[in-house]
Amino acid sequence: MTNKAQVFSQPYLKKEQLEIKPGQQIKVHQKVIEGNKEKTHIFEGLVIAKKHGKEIGSTITVRRMAAGVGTEVVLPLHSPLITKIEIIRANKVRRSKLYYLRDAKGKRAKLKEKK
Repeated sequence: MTNKAQVFSQPYLKKEQLEIKPGQQIKVHQKVIEGNKEKTHIFEGLVIAKKHGKEIGSTITVRRMAAGVGTEVVLPLHSPLITKIEIIRANKVRRSKLYYLRDAKGKRAKLKEKK
């Protein structure tokens, strides 16, 4: 059975989310339910890790800096609460986990954009 056939045989896998990689700047639209109201929360940041590949339990760690404070969110890729993921920019990285960016300041925290 080919990989393409596996994707179509598993309806819970979202095809557009399979190409997310560390180093990409993404915007995640997440559905939030508060009482009777339902709204969309948008979290924009840099993907610093992707774990468990293409399986159902795969997660990504997204980091963003706001007013000098770093915030990280671990999001399950195949959650029904995630409505859309937009890739804003792709950076050139040579590591699969970018945890070193947590402590990096200034020029060291800068990533080169992919051509």
